[in-house]
Amino acid sequence: MDEPAGHKRATVHDVARTAGVSLATVDRVLNARPGVRPATAEKVETAIRTLDFRRDLSASLLARARDLRVVFLIPDGANAFMASLVAAVGRRARASRNERLTMTAVLYHALDPMALVGRLDALDGRQVDCAVVVAPDDVAVAQAIDAASRRGVAVITLVSDLPTSARRHFIGIDNQAAGRSAASLLGRFCGEGRIGIIAGSLGLRDHRERFEGFAGVLGREFPNLSIVGPLEGFDDDAATEAAALNLLETRDLAGIYNLGAGNAGLVSALGRTHRAGNIRVVAHELTDTTRDALRAGTLDVVLDQNPDGEIRAAIAAARQVALSPMAAIHSEPIEIGVFLRDNLR
Repeated sequence: MDEPAGHKRATVHDVARTAGVSLATVDRVLNARPGVRPATAEKVETAIRTLDFRRDLSASLLARARDLRVVFLIPDGANAFMASLVAAVGRRARASRNERLTMTAVLYHALDPMALVGRLDALDGRQVDCAVVVAPDDVAVAQAIDAASRRGVAVITLVSDLPTSARRHFIGIDNQAAGRSAASLLGRFCGEGRIGIIAGSLGLRDHRERFEGFAGVLGREFPNLSIVGPLEGFDDDAATEAAALNLLETRDLAGIYNLGAGNAGLVSALGRTHRAGNIRVVAHELTDTTRDALRAGTLDVVLDQNPDGEIRAAIAAARQVALSPMAAIHSEPIEIGVFLRDNLR
């Protein structure tokens, strides 16, 4: 963002002068290095806040002796959202060629914790600075993240968090809030009856959190509605279609919330049973399939987490890790997009 006219951006020299310390002391505080007394560090941090000082991370990376090397570990398969993450990595990689930043997307077998463990165990801190990982909630995966961190690879979780591990930061939406939003919408759309739930896998923290948020709001605010499921569709079109067909046999089914992927299967099931447009449906991720289904009236609402925004935020966090290995990482929250047929771009 451009600075306002007449406003000069603060520099490290301004911070040093305001705090009454040397440039070397400011550098130590900015990079979380030892050797600064707490009272002095507080003076520097106060000056940073007062001056609204912001580091130019791109310039700092250019000053490094080598590139920042980031690996994204993303599940493979037919999940359109994961494919959009991979595509976003490719676009950012091309745009960052002159920024001393190299990044690659490496796939692992979806919903297979040990496949991810193998990818994590292969990371070498001499070759990779940061790994950005879409991780299932699994003890072996958490241990592999801990081991990678000990080898000097900073790990950032993406989309689904693993807070029990040594990961440095999480990039993603508030998944409980996404579930609450779905419940508020379906609660208003459906006067009474039953709401069917399809999850990709309850072994994924993001899916569990969405369900928890949904169930909490529905139970508190919409007593005339009850839940059927969740059934697991394993983020697969065929399995999700089977789960949807099962739900569609439920008496007085008023709505469906698909909190995972496999939306092509859900759309197919609604078409096969001639229920499209007759029950209210909320799904996740804006893809070609969900766009078409919104336009057709098969889906009512799609909640989206902006894959391009998540990749940008993950890269910014990786830069912060490289320049300040011990400092807290700050990132803007990923907003939940709410799309209906009426506001499609």
